[in-house]
Amino acid sequence: MTRKHTARDAAPHHLETFFLSPTRAAELVRRTGVVETMRGMAQALEEDFGRWQDFEKSARTANHSPHGVIELMPVSDDREFAFKYVNGHPINTRSGLPTVMAFGALASVDTGMPEFISELTLTTALRTAATSVMVARRLARPDSRTMALIGNGAQSEFQALAFHGLLGIRQLRLYDVDPAATRKLAANLAPHALEVVCCGSTDEALRGADIVTTVTADKAYATILGGHQVVPGMHVNAVGGDCPGKTELAAEVLRKGRVFVEYEPQTRIEGDLQQMPADFEVTEFWRVLRGEAPGRTSATQITVFDSVGFALEDYSALRYMRALAGAAGVLERLELIPELADPKNLYALLQPPVAAESAVAARMAVMA
Repeated sequence: MTRKHTARDAAPHHLETFFLSPTRAAELVRRTGVVETMRGMAQALEEDFGRWQDFEKSARTANHSPHGVIELMPVSDDREFAFKYVNGHPINTRSGLPTVMAFGALASVDTGMPEFISELTLTTALRTAATSVMVARRLARPDSRTMALIGNGAQSEFQALAFHGLLGIRQLRLYDVDPAATRKLAANLAPHALEVVCCGSTDEALRGADIVTTVTADKAYATILGGHQVVPGMHVNAVGGDCPGKTELAAEVLRKGRVFVEYEPQTRIEGDLQQMPADFEVTEFWRVLRGEAPGRTSATQITVFDSVGFALEDYSALRYMRALAGAAGVLERLELIPELADPKNLYALLQPPVAAESAVAARMAVMA
């Protein structure tokens, strides 16, 4: 991507960073409504995926350890740079920590000034579900009303409510190897007009499912869904396989369906696609949005979204949450970058306040 330099380069800049805390983000989502927040986020995602070629993209940088992974996810257009810090440590729940924790920022490309910093733990769950629905609108059968949800942990409520509120799913069939997780999910969904069926196995959960969402956390080569379990007309929303050495789908599932991805170079490394040869055909989803490639082509076709999470989704989520928080008046100012009378004199920060003020006064006198 070629950078465009415009008259805005000469405009005055301000050392002002805004912050959205987890508490304020949760307050904002409660006020807006979970489904309405994801509706707005899905719209932002469609807008940004629709201008895919405006962005400078790369696969995320990952630091792997025996128990998990820590990742940095950057993306930018000619105005803003975005990044997310995120981890994935399934073992964390044993010590009372979340499996996934995240924060991120938006910065000016022209100056490098960080203009917005936000929690992204809650926001990542919202944007992941919003992305799933954005894709399913083009890939699932329009008459889909039943979804199997395999993996009932921290992401599951958001997937359930997004597919119910934005895609018309009426029945959810739940299964998790941890029955307590399924009970938690069922209890959280109780206030909503959803038929919830708690199942004792994956096979039971799949009965009559039009859509299957897999969102499991173990960092392992796993087969959550086998080729024999996928039937004509099904849409598979595979969310949990998102780093090297971590899968959810049997290779046969990918061979039986038409596979769609976010950013192919990243998915080849991290997604269920890592099991397949380099020439295995996939379609980047932005091409469907722009009308350059078809989505679902028949009622009997099997479609697979091999979702690993991509930095552009975090950019969309950050800009949407910043706008939402700004309109609601819940943004906080954060002192992050030092204010300097002379931007070339960083050492002045270490001088006593009186001496620093005298130095500024002396400099101003000379300039006069």
